[in-house]
Amino acid sequence: MELKGLTEDVITQISELKNEDAWVKDYRLKSYKAFSSMEMPSFGPKVELDFSKIIYYKTSEEERIKSSWDRVNKRVKDELDTLGVLESENHMDGMGVQYESEVIYHHMIEELKKKDIIFTSIEDAMKKYPDLVKKYFGKIVSFSENKFAALNGSVFSGGSFIYIPPHTKLDRPLQSYFRIASKNMGQFERTLIIVDHDSELHYIEGCTAPTYSEASLHAAVVEIYVGENSKCRYTTIQNWAHNVYNLVTKRAMVDTNGTMEWIDGNIGSFVTMKYPCCVLKGDNSNGTCITISVASKGQQQDSGARMIHLGKNTKSKIISKSIAGNGGNATYRGKVDIKPDASNSEALVKCDTLILDSESKSDTIPVNRCQNKSSNINHEATVSKISDENLFYLMSRGIDKDRAQELIILGFLEAFREELPMEYAVELNQLLKKNL
Repeated sequence: MELKGLTEDVITQISELKNEDAWVKDYRLKSYKAFSSMEMPSFGPKVELDFSKIIYYKTSEEERIKSSWDRVNKRVKDELDTLGVLESENHMDGMGVQYESEVIYHHMIEELKKKDIIFTSIEDAMKKYPDLVKKYFGKIVSFSENKFAALNGSVFSGGSFIYIPPHTKLDRPLQSYFRIASKNMGQFERTLIIVDHDSELHYIEGCTAPTYSEASLHAAVVEIYVGENSKCRYTTIQNWAHNVYNLVTKRAMVDTNGTMEWIDGNIGSFVTMKYPCCVLKGDNSNGTCITISVASKGQQQDSGARMIHLGKNTKSKIISKSIAGNGGNATYRGKVDIKPDASNSEALVKCDTLILDSESKSDTIPVNRCQNKSSNINHEATVSKISDENLFYLMSRGIDKDRAQELIILGFLEAFREELPMEYAVELNQLLKKNL
């Protein structure tokens, strides 16, 4: 089954194929109406897409959701095994895998079921837990916000739904893996995470795609609710192929004494526009975003973070590490807004850029607003190159030039690498070698 081109009829077909309730279909059609009236983003890299040529839905009956790898199509299983997906499951409490438009594999250990944790696809959640989904779906990220949030609202397919009940903590992360394997394919997963009060979750997301001459599109939406005294960490390492437009809207709403941590790595893709956001609604809530962006030849990484302070005594921290090499463009674009009622709040923004050659480029585009006298924002920014002195020192110790440069880059990214699980830190090192 393959649906190409964006029309009301295609959207209706997607909804009917999924056997959705009327409220979901209505949401899709309202989103499509908003999409049709919106302009492309007026900031950042220029996005040139022919929406009529994109495949908005693709799957087959044999790739419906399975709970055992032995039941997954062998070709797909072997492809994912080569990428290390099957091995990584050994380090997780649960895993979901999306291939093209649908979740094809989902597994959760028995311990999580005993704790009444819900970890399933968004479509499955809409059918089994409609009241819970309706309470949060589309409330943190509205389809009316931007053209690609509206596009996702129209054609979303796949993605995760996670509910962590009150007073519940996981020993290991949950993970989802997203794979685009077709040319001109669009992937539009929708993820909704609810961490109820006094609970904790670490969720890991991985993304890849092979390279085709025709551009592909990844336009996801992630909504996270962090309850009172709760904590959520969302870790992403995306290594899309260099022909993929990666245009994602991610936002978390953080309640009283809650903590949200975005750990966000952008290595692949042709164009990335992604700015994870924390809305610090509750008093004493905290938000952190640690990002890396690596731009090589032909790549534009336009990324950063947004922190909106609403509650009193709120704290936020943005640490951005950008690397540009071989003519790439790595840009930090961020916003911190401390509202008038967010008294005694603090924000720290630290942007560091490493430029590897004279052909590469990096910009820092911050917007910082502090709207009360008892709060403060600190912003630091540095731009540097690999110094000849550092290279000479390492080479004088018997290290060749390429390895010396690699060690300097890894040291530059240490603030990000130390936040990753060990197996992901190792994977990051390998990806950096391939992309720089």
